[in-house]
This record gives sequence, C-alpha cells and structure tokens, in this order.
Amino acid sequence: MTDALIEVKNLTVRRGSDVLLSHVDLTVKSKEIITVVGPNGAGKTTLLRAAMGLTAIDEGTVLRRSGLAIGYVPQSLSIDPVLPLNVRRFLSLGVRAAKGTRASLMEEVNVPRLIDKPMSALSGGELRRVLLARALLREPDLLVLDEPVQGVDVGGQVEIYDLIARLRDRYGFGVLMVSHDLHLVMAATDHVVCLNQHVCCDGAPETVQQHPEYVALFGDRVASGFALYAHHHDHEHDAHGNVVSSGEGHAHDYGPHDHHDHGPQDHG
Repeated sequence: MTDALIEVKNLTVRRGSDVLLSHVDLTVKSKEIITVVGPNGAGKTTLLRAAMGLTAIDEGTVLRRSGLAIGYVPQSLSIDPVLPLNVRRFLSLGVRAAKGTRASLMEEVNVPRLIDKPMSALSGGELRRVLLARALLREPDLLVLDEPVQGVDVGGQVEIYDLIARLRDRYGFGVLMVSHDLHLVMAATDHVVCLNQHVCCDGAPETVQQHPEYVALFGDRVASGFALYAHHHDHEHDAHGNVVSSGEGHAHDYGPHDHHDHGPQDHG
C-alpha cells in the first residue's frame, strides 16, 4: 500500500442480479478532499460504505491504513421527537472526549448555543453541523461525508463546504464525500470522481465538468448555464442561514438559479 489512507482497487459490489459498483478504483490520501458525484442510484453511498468496511464486496480489494481513524457523517439521521436527547448527550453517546472538547468543537462548527438543544428540534443545517462535530470527536485521519449538505439551502451549503475545507486545512485529515452537484463543491474539492456504477471520469473539478460522460449525466445543468461555484464571499451564514459579518470574507458566485432565494428547505 502507498501513503494512501484508503485504496480501493477493481471494486465490484452486487446485490442479487444487480451490479451496484463495477471495477471501481479510488484512492484517498491525507489532506486531500475527494468528492464523488453522480446521479441517484449511481452507487455513491455503496462506495463509501465499502471503503469503510461496512458493505460486503464481491470483487476487488479495499486497503485501509493500519489504525485508520474514520469520522463518518451519514446522509440522514432519524431522531424520535419524543426521545429526550439533547445535543450534549448525543455527542457523548459512544464517544469519549476530554472535558471541554465537545463545547470546543461546537464552537468550531459555529453552533455553540445548540449544546443543550433537543436533537429533534434542530434544523437541517444545525443537524449537519452537529453530526460534523460528532465525527470530529473521533480525531479522524479520514472524514467520510455522505451528502453533508442534505436538507440545507444553497447559502448554507456553501458555508458547510467552506467549513469542511477549513477543518481539513487545520487538522490535516483526508476527506471523502458524496455530492449530487459539482458546481457547489468546486472550491472545497481537490479531486472529483464521477460515478455511475463505474468511474465515468475523474480529475480536477474543472476538467471533470468538461468531460463528455459528465456532460451526458448532467447535461441539463451544463446546458442551462450552471457554472462551477467560485469561492469569493464577503460574508458568512450562521446555522439558520442568516448573513453574519466575517473578518476576512469572500463572496459567493452561484449558477443562474442560485440567488439566496431561501425556499422551504432548512438553512445551514
């Protein structure tokens, strides 16, 4: 094995007669952000689970660095609204941490006031940040995120992707994440893998967006003028999507349909 955190070679996963993944290769190294994009049913979650050893494989190999610590943010989490579980207690379940670590991580993901809030009362953006804080409690070498901005509007999505990139820079872990949309994750991604049961194409975000197989999968968005997200913002959002000032900011460039039009989705 190389210096990779995880190395997937010739991976094939079947369920009965259905081929979920076919001859997939993937490598994630320290300090590297790899984003897997593809349509619904492309096998993205299956790939993440196989890479972590949570899904049986039929062919190929998955090599993980010895002693690899993984922090995982799932695509969804169902919390019974009658369950008396607040954020502090949720962050304590099954994870040991030094005194003050949980509060410190809540500060780091920009939701410190939520520490005593019921889990069932969190918005979509708040929940994503709490799940991220829990993953960080494991002091991961590799952070695995399955749709980390699900249920969050566009402004909040950009902030969460920025946060992931800043955390990577600070802690030096590798990142493997799944997203539906390349145009929003460009600024926070080093390498993109376009998946549709097999690897259609991979490379730098700008290169992948031009690839014929990517255009074939996402042609409606490419044709409608969606541009890759360019990271230039002069403000930030809190967990509710409200604009807050920042000491050094950037500005947000979105595709033609993205104008901070906060619809019915939760804000991040």
